[in-house]
Amino acid sequence: MKRIKVHDKYFKLYMPFEQIEESVQNVADKINEDLKDVDTPIFLSVLNGSFMFTASLMQKINFQCDIVFIKLASYEGTESTGNVKQIIGLTKSVKGKTVVVIEDIVDTGGTIEELHKILTNAGAADVKICTLMYKPGSYSKEIPIDYIANSIPNDFILGFGLDYDQLGRQYKDIYVIDEQ
Repeated sequence: MKRIKVHDKYFKLYMPFEQIEESVQNVADKINEDLKDVDTPIFLSVLNGSFMFTASLMQKINFQCDIVFIKLASYEGTESTGNVKQIIGLTKSVKGKTVVVIEDIVDTGGTIEELHKILTNAGAADVKICTLMYKPGSYSKEIPIDYIANSIPNDFILGFGLDYDQLGRQYKDIYVIDEQ
């Protein structure tokens, strides 16, 4: 679909599924190389937005690993609130482990900063950040983003797990607000 309507806004095609999958494969290749000798790293998927990215990425990882989920919230509508709430916390010990955080999108970095603090306080030996989408123009934190599938401008997008007020996650392509 070239154009969709979600709630009160129209969105146009921004990135087709094939391009998304290619970028996910490129990130998986880097992770496979970097972590091939690490003893059972833990992939920490941030719900709800990263579920499709996580599923695609995990199918491309070729070493033994564990996967757990955490749920944080920082958005209302199309804007970040600046406050990160923990809805579902860590369900597994990360003490002494390498943890790869899987995020759908990194913009201001508030969620990344909170996650880094949670994981460090829980005793993680190393924390890596992996994101499907990265907005370098919005990111204002010091924590490095280790694996970036795509860098994008500061546009509001949805699809492939990303939402607008909880709708639109199911689309396999990624869409951007259509101002027309």
